[in-house]
This record gives sequence, C-alpha cells and structure tokens, in this order.
Amino acid sequence: MKLSENALTVLKKRYFLKDGNGDPVENWEKMITRVAENISGGDSEKRERYLKLLDSGYFLPNSPTLMNAGNDLQQLSACFVLPLEDSMESIFECVKNAALIHKSGGGTGFSFSKLRPANARVRSTNGVSSGPISFLKVFNAATDAVKQGGTRRGANMAILNVDHPQILEFITSKEDTSELTNFNISVGITEKFMEAVCEDKNYELVSPHTKKVTQKLKAVDVYNLIVEMAHKNGEPGIIFLDRINKYNPTPHVGKIESTNPCGEQPLLPNEACNLGSLNLTAMVKDGKFNWDTLKIAVRDAVEFLDNVIEHSSFPLPEIDQMVKSNRKIGLGVMGWADLLFVLGIPYNSKKAVALGEEIMEFIDYHSKQMSMELAVKQSSFPNFKGSIYENKKLLREKIKLDWDTLKADIKKNGIRNATTTTIAPTGTISMICSTSSGIEPQFSLVYVKNVMDGEKLLYVNPHFEKAIRDTGIYSNELMEKVSEAGSVAHISEIPDEIKKIFVTSHDITPQWHIKMQAAFQKYTDNAVSKTINFNKEATQEDIRMAYNLAYELGCKGVTVYRDGSRENQVLNVGSKTKESAVNGTRVAPRERPEITSGVTQKVETGCGHLYVTINSDEKGACEVFTQMGKVGGCASAQLEAIARLTSLCLRSNVKVSSIVRQLKGIRCPSPMWSNGEMVTSCADSIAKSLEQFMNLDKETTSDMRKLIKKTAVIPKKIPKGLMATCPDCGSAVEHVEGCLKCNSCGWSKC
Repeated sequence: MKLSENALTVLKKRYFLKDGNGDPVENWEKMITRVAENISGGDSEKRERYLKLLDSGYFLPNSPTLMNAGNDLQQLSACFVLPLEDSMESIFECVKNAALIHKSGGGTGFSFSKLRPANARVRSTNGVSSGPISFLKVFNAATDAVKQGGTRRGANMAILNVDHPQILEFITSKEDTSELTNFNISVGITEKFMEAVCEDKNYELVSPHTKKVTQKLKAVDVYNLIVEMAHKNGEPGIIFLDRINKYNPTPHVGKIESTNPCGEQPLLPNEACNLGSLNLTAMVKDGKFNWDTLKIAVRDAVEFLDNVIEHSSFPLPEIDQMVKSNRKIGLGVMGWADLLFVLGIPYNSKKAVALGEEIMEFIDYHSKQMSMELAVKQSSFPNFKGSIYENKKLLREKIKLDWDTLKADIKKNGIRNATTTTIAPTGTISMICSTSSGIEPQFSLVYVKNVMDGEKLLYVNPHFEKAIRDTGIYSNELMEKVSEAGSVAHISEIPDEIKKIFVTSHDITPQWHIKMQAAFQKYTDNAVSKTINFNKEATQEDIRMAYNLAYELGCKGVTVYRDGSRENQVLNVGSKTKESAVNGTRVAPRERPEITSGVTQKVETGCGHLYVTINSDEKGACEVFTQMGKVGGCASAQLEAIARLTSLCLRSNVKVSSIVRQLKGIRCPSPMWSNGEMVTSCADSIAKSLEQFMNLDKETTSDMRKLIKKTAVIPKKIPKGLMATCPDCGSAVEHVEGCLKCNSCGWSKC
C-alpha cells in the first residue's frame, strides 16, 4: 500500500514498535508481517493471504490489533462492557477491572442502572446509598489515575436507563464540561418511554433494588431535558435499548445493558468485540465499484477477525470465557464519503442512501456466508443453541440477496460468530489508508497542517483536487479560500456540479445524516458510530427532530453535536489571524490591561517559602507571578515557566479549574505540610493557590473587576466559528463517529 506522509507520521508515532529510547524499530512491511504472522498462528497459507489483505489497503483491523499483535501485551480488542451490580463489592471490583482494561489500551462501557438511587436504605450497614452519580465520579477519577501512566486516555461509556429514579440528575451531570471528562454518557431509552413521549403521558420511575415505583414524570419533560443538554454541549446521547435487545443474537445468555465508549458496539456484560474496517474507496476500478473485490476482502477479513479471537490475551478470565462463547466480530467500512466523491454521487441524495444500503447488505450477507463456512470447518460459537440463528429469527429484508436460503443454511450448518458487522470509528486507521472516516462525510476538503518553524502546508482532499484541476481552476489561493470557508458551497469560482458532489459535514442537513446512518444500520448486526452535526445556530427543536427521525428510521442510538457548543472550544476556523497557529485555525490570548489587581498568597513548599500572586482583569484571573525566597537556577526558571504558561492559558479563556486539575498532585522529592494540607510540589502549590483564588468572596471579586474595568484596556474578542483542539499537537479536531479525532497527528479521544 502506498503510504502518505501523514500516514507514516501516524504509524511512527502510534503503531510501530519502539526501542528503549522510543525510536521506531519497524516500518510498514515489518508491522503488517508481525501482525499477519501472529494472527495466522503459524499457517503459512493464511499468513500470505493476511499479509496481502493488509497491504492491499482494502482492510485494516482496529488499532489494538495493529499495535499489540505479536508483542508481549497481545491485547487485541478495542471495546469491553463490564457488569455493575448493586453492591459495594461489585462496584469496586468493576473499578479495578476497568483499570486493568484501560492499562491494556481498551475502552469500557457500563450500565449504572442496577445501582439503587442516592439516599436509599442499605440494610447491611444501616446507612444510605451514594447513588449512581456518586459512583460515576469514582470511576472517572480512577480513569484519571490510570491514564497518567498509560499511553492513551481511558475512554468510557456510562448508561442509565430512563426509568431510573436519578435520571434527571444523570441527564444534567455533564452540564459542566469540566466534570466526568473521561466519560461519554447516554440515556437508555425504552419503547414504553417513547410511547409516553408520543402520547404526551406520564411514565414511571422504578427503583432497581426494590422494583417499586418511586415517582411519575411527564415523559415529554424528560425528553425535552435530554434535548436541552444535547443542544448545550452534545451530551447525553440516547441509546434505544429495547431495539438493541430486539436484535440481541443470544437473548438466552443475557440482556444487553450497555455499549462500548462510542456507542457502536452493544455488548453483554464481560463481553468484548474485535473490529475491523473495509476501505470502500480502494475498491473502485476504472471508475466503477468492484463488487468482486469487496466480496473477497469481506471473506478474508471475517476469517482474520475470527482468528484474532483465538490469539487475543484478554485482561480477565471472565471476558475470555464470554468472548469465546459468542465469538462476536464487527466488520465495518471506511472511505464512504471519498467513494461517493469518486463516483460523483452527492452524500445528501437518495442515490447515496440506496447505494449505502446495497453495499452494507452485500457485506453483511457475505460475512455471514463466510462465518457459516467457518462453522462447518471449525464449529459454531458455543452459545449457538438457543440463539436467533437456530430459530431463524435473523431479521433481514431482501434488497438483492437471498436471505431466506442463507438463514436456512445457517440453521442447518451453524455460524461461527454471533455478530459479524459493526460500523465502528476508524480514527487513525482511515488516516493510514488516506481516506475518509467510517460513513461520515468529509469534515473539510482542505486542511492546514503546521510543520517546522511555523511553516504551513495545505492538505487537499485528492479527489477534490483532481476535480478542480480537471476544470483548470486550481490555485493555492483558491485552496486557501476553501480552507478559510470550510466548504465550497459559497465560493463563486467553483462550478455548481462540483459544489453538488463535494459537500462537507455542515453542508448536509441533519436529516440526511440520519438517513445515511439508518441505511447502514439496516444491515448491521451491532450499531453505527456516527455524529449528527449541526451548525451553531441550530435550535433545540432541530435536535428534537433528529432524535425523532432516528427513532422512526430504526437507528439504535444517536450522538449529536452542535458546532461551537463545547466551552473548551477556543479556536476559530480560518488561517489569517496573527497569533499561534493550530492546523489552519488560530487563537490570540486577550491583551493584558495596563492595570490589574489581585492577591498574593504565601505557601510553604519543600523548596522554601513560595509567594504566588494571582491578578485579574475584567474577565477574571489573567496572570500568575511566583517568587521563591533566594532560590535561583533551574528551580526559579521552572517556576517562571509554569507562571508564564498559566498566565497564557488564563488569557486564552482556559478554565481555572482545568489548570488546577493539570497542576494539582504533581509530586517532587520534597513534599511539605502547609496550613494543614500536604503540598506535594511547587506546581501543586500554584494549583492550590488558584483554587483558593476561585473561592474568594464573590462580592470582593466583583468589586475588584469593577475597579479594573474603569482603567483597563478592553481585550479583543475571540472570533466566531469555534473548534476544539487536540491535546497532543494543538490542532483543530473533528467531532466524528461519536468521538473526537485530530487529522494532524492521529490523536483520538477514544
């Protein structure tokens, strides 16, 4: 496979094995050889076939398989769901197990719905319970602790059923975006609740430990609160739990209560899934989609993913047993938007939706055909008896393929895998293949990438570039204009036919986003990871419409994101402002006024007396100065560096609480008690000073700001069109596939 410069950067940073100094000891050929040898288990014929599959660019497995196959860890799964029962023993056993999974590079999902509500009686202690929200914060803190020593951020999903007594508190639990930062949250929606919404009726809240009705709420009011919070910052999402369990392949084994962090993989407790994606764009030959190429790739990919199960080292014996009893795999796609570009089909069209259905039916059908053939050779998954396959209840409608015959053959011969299809986030693997993510539309056609010494390079979507060059109007100036606009919709120089085909995420109405998700969901065993993007001006009614349509069209869940709705988004889309550059977007810290006012605190540290001065302008804290006795040299320089960077953050609208969270608890060799609490380092003392500053009497702070406002220079406002930033490289990130992704360095929240 021909690798782009961007793909090589991602591979070197995140995938190639490294030596003790952190330098890569692999290249592309060595990496895929390592993976193919490991997954083939010594079978030379399989090894060559898998090597060809990986090198073709037609398929890649999920990141843990590429990273860990053939090394000491050998943890090859991306997603897990853990059981959470209503006992202290179960809760903290789950915390421990989640930490082990995060340490191995996996993400976790939990249902908190079995936990009794806060203040419910606990008979064993004669006390009262803390409730699910309290324990959710415990899980979040544990993830924080683990990620400090890990190589990637721990990702979690928390689900609470809509009939839980604390559902209102759960819905608003992420109203403050600085809370529960390691969790995505979703409300588990039932058919009964949706009926009550449609009929404008009340519904019952039921205590999970007593099964008694504790309260009745108006369903529309609860639905509206979900919509309000999602409009505000994108959370919670919603999961249609009854619909998910309608398609549960093994209802006799258990009920599905939760999904993995991005929502595309509903799983039983103690279950994991091995995922991989087909690159649809690579399967175009001479301007036409090659169905034969897709069929061969599907069959090889199914066998590959089934073999991944055999060679995985799971973090817990209970997971090992459950995974091998159901043998779920999830084959999905990437490159869908780019495929439509190549074929000249607008994403927001009936033709695109119909093609999506046809392709996913083809993949689902042939994946199950191959899984049945594997069962004939090696046996069905152990829980086959009693499954939907034994009872011919696999729910599929025919477009072009003979599902009735296939279902009869599976009933007779068995099937190797309880599920075969999932549309998962493709994050960095789509970057390796230089194609679009999952079934998402392209977020932008032109990116600005920063290189050494502040130089900027334009990255232009190759299919868009070809179309523009073919018209004879290509120029760097035009590409910069596209980058600045974020879309070609309103650029007069570009022909209408190109505008029609090369639509980006915000050119597409939410209705078309949902129609596309539903089209792929129709032939997907598990679920579809997708973000329904809204522009900044979208109303709560727009969000409500999206939820209603997703329910009507058969989606299993919905994640929405309204542009600019997260408070931590402090970068404007564009490339012309004059301060620090971040992937074609720039932000300028507000100017320091001539006069500021503040407080100085004395803190005892292991290095001596530290004096921390925190000053404010009219918008709040704006700068920090430090002074430590007679100390000099490295310690003084580091303190000055911390103070300068903290000041820069404060004037760039970074929350004080976020800065505190980063500095607090950093340890040095000389901790010290000060005013009754432990100060673990100079950085920790600055965090504590900032914390105390936040707690100053509000009236005093208000008076201080009034005084400043009379004499201070008014800071410049931050431009409109805000985007989130990558914590690794500072570049702009996209909200896609139910997650965050950086196109510059390959970072993904999930």
